[in-house]
Amino acid sequence: MVYLPLSAWSLLLVLFCSAKAIYTLWWKPKSLERQLRHQGIKGNPYRVLYGDMADDKKARAMALSKPIDLTHRIVHRASPFLHQLLQKYGKRSMVWVGTTPRVIIYDSEMMAEVLIDRTHQFQKPTFNPLVKLLAMGVSTLEGEEWANRRKIINPAFHLEKLKSMVPAFQKSCIDMVERWQNMISDRGSCEVDVWDELQNLTGDVISRTAFGSNYKEGKKIFELQKEQVLLVMEAARIPYIPGFRFVPTSSNKRRMLIDNEIRSLLKDMINKKTDAISKGEATGDDLLGLLVQYSNDKARGDHSITIDDVIEECKLFYFAGQETTSVLLTWTLILLSIHPEWQQRAREEVLSVCGKELPDFESISHLKLVTMILYEVLRLYPPVIALVRRTIKTAKIGDHLSLPAGVEVFLPIIFIHHDREIWGEDVEEFKPERFSEGVAKASKVSNAFFPFGWGPRICLGQNFAMIEAKIALARILQQFCVELSPSYAHAPRTIITLQPQFGAQLILHQL
Repeated sequence: MVYLPLSAWSLLLVLFCSAKAIYTLWWKPKSLERQLRHQGIKGNPYRVLYGDMADDKKARAMALSKPIDLTHRIVHRASPFLHQLLQKYGKRSMVWVGTTPRVIIYDSEMMAEVLIDRTHQFQKPTFNPLVKLLAMGVSTLEGEEWANRRKIINPAFHLEKLKSMVPAFQKSCIDMVERWQNMISDRGSCEVDVWDELQNLTGDVISRTAFGSNYKEGKKIFELQKEQVLLVMEAARIPYIPGFRFVPTSSNKRRMLIDNEIRSLLKDMINKKTDAISKGEATGDDLLGLLVQYSNDKARGDHSITIDDVIEECKLFYFAGQETTSVLLTWTLILLSIHPEWQQRAREEVLSVCGKELPDFESISHLKLVTMILYEVLRLYPPVIALVRRTIKTAKIGDHLSLPAGVEVFLPIIFIHHDREIWGEDVEEFKPERFSEGVAKASKVSNAFFPFGWGPRICLGQNFAMIEAKIALARILQQFCVELSPSYAHAPRTIITLQPQFGAQLILHQL
């Protein structure tokens, strides 16, 4: 056996680390770049470590520096760097996210192929450890683990279960409408930032339906999640250096403090739920109840879930369930304020179907015009503007594209939803009638509408969100007329979801 002096071992270690750094930071990215360019995929040349991230940050800062005109031509503001890139290189292009090339799949049929993924070529991307602080529930799992978790959660979203949630939806809407009426009082009208109000509404609905509590009990979690989103997105826009999350910067300390506090609050809720079920004081058929029962079922062996798993699912559902529906309702009220003729038509339908009675599961099923309006809002202002997948082996997409392992594919939902070739010359107009014959016939090609994703991983909560949105919108239209406030500034921006940067100030008129 050969014994080397310590200095020699140190030299070998330095050489090994240097070789690994060269491979990661230069050789592998350049190799992937050559393979992609050989297939005619264009983009900026690779730049060490940062790639296009600095340019993306600059484009974002410029786009968000001021509002835009009152138009639905919003892609350049919602995704500014990608908009510039596509104008420069065309639809067959790529962007560098640090050391990883991200190929843009700007074709609705190919997007559907990726999302259906019959040959198991794609997975969710590898997350920056700081991004994982938001939530690591079912949406991030793969393979059998994903299938098992989805099977556990599915019953909470069955149609009969959703029907039983309607009274909770109604109660949350009643509380919000009463609060608005008190704000208006004898004046007949008042200005309200409905973005804040609708976040409160959807947070209340999630707390009631999924966790058996009311909004006040969950409010602290929502406030912490909102702050965590900003901190995490700040970290996601710069290259992650391994181990950086342990450096005691003020942002890192705040991220960890928030995560610990959220976990503590959720653990208390889980313990209360467990005790209530064991004493027969609560059922286990809501989301939290289902998860708690599976976490206590040791007979399931490898398919059981831990308390940490339950916490991650709760974090995910708190965030996704509140955020997506609140932005859908917010943009809907903004667009109905911009287009009062559609607001009046929707109100007439609601009054014809529901009168002044509370909208319920049966009545909202007859709100065809309201459904068309919500679909058109989802087309123009999709809550999630894009999806990302990662190739785990050589992946063939369509007839001519072959992507090596280690490449990300970017599915640009908002660009597809605003594409003239797919939707026609009136693509940037608010025209709910395009959905009069359903989603399949709304566009010139099939599979062009992706507000909830597609394929086996399509959003579990899509029916939940649509029922909630219809009940809330119908109740608002019964009680109020809405118009844009002079203080409203049209400024869609993307922070995970597509949000109004400066709020959604509307004037409510009591009917």
